[in-house]
Amino acid sequence: MLQIVICEDIPKYRVQMGRIVSKYIANKDSEIEIALSTGSPTDVLDYLKKHPDRRGLYFLDINLHDKHLDGIILGLKIREADPMAKIVFVTTHQEAAVLTYEHKIEAMDFIVKGNLENMERRMVECIIAANRRYLKERVENTKHFRVTANGEVWNIPHDEILFFETHPKVRERMILRMENGKVDFRGIISEVSELVPKFYRCHKSYILNPGKVIRINKDTKQAIMADESCVPVSAKKLSELLRVMEQGG
Repeated sequence: MLQIVICEDIPKYRVQMGRIVSKYIANKDSEIEIALSTGSPTDVLDYLKKHPDRRGLYFLDINLHDKHLDGIILGLKIREADPMAKIVFVTTHQEAAVLTYEHKIEAMDFIVKGNLENMERRMVECIIAANRRYLKERVENTKHFRVTANGEVWNIPHDEILFFETHPKVRERMILRMENGKVDFRGIISEVSELVPKFYRCHKSYILNPGKVIRINKDTKQAIMADESCVPVSAKKLSELLRVMEQGG
């Protein structure tokens, strides 16, 4: 799902932008949602930390009246955290457009406030283009794990998998965990590990998806996943997993 983030410190414009996006979403059968609408750039940075695997379209004001973060710096930080981000600046400061080029932010568009009709048209064009690119990237990048369970064949996208674990009671069986459920299937962990080379075997009984790790607790030696479930990490694997996370999985 394409996540839209709005950062505008003037309530009037933030409401306008939210209405434009909501109107478009309501009229289209598409996987798009407003993940965050705020006047604080710090909120955006917090969102990025909590959702490192999400890809988004960001509508940013340039002059955010924050002594530490203006829209340009925020755009740079977004680009660092989300290299595939679609960034659009919406501002009254037309002359500031040159700054986006100087800082190599690679903004998708630069929309000047004032004319609401033009603002809506340009924002909608950006949403359409961003969603088209997002869907194309998802098709190109998504791989699947095929498993047979209870007479059914499951074809599960890798980006929906949290982790695999060996069955605690039944030999040669595995459990595949997702945020919305689990699948119990016949298999052994060494074979599963070969089928998901970009996942990480963090424990003799567990293989996790690095892209679904929210944080790592060094004291308890656990990886906390996107659904707040905890996966044990062996002492020998802890430092290596930390390096994997630092390198973006």
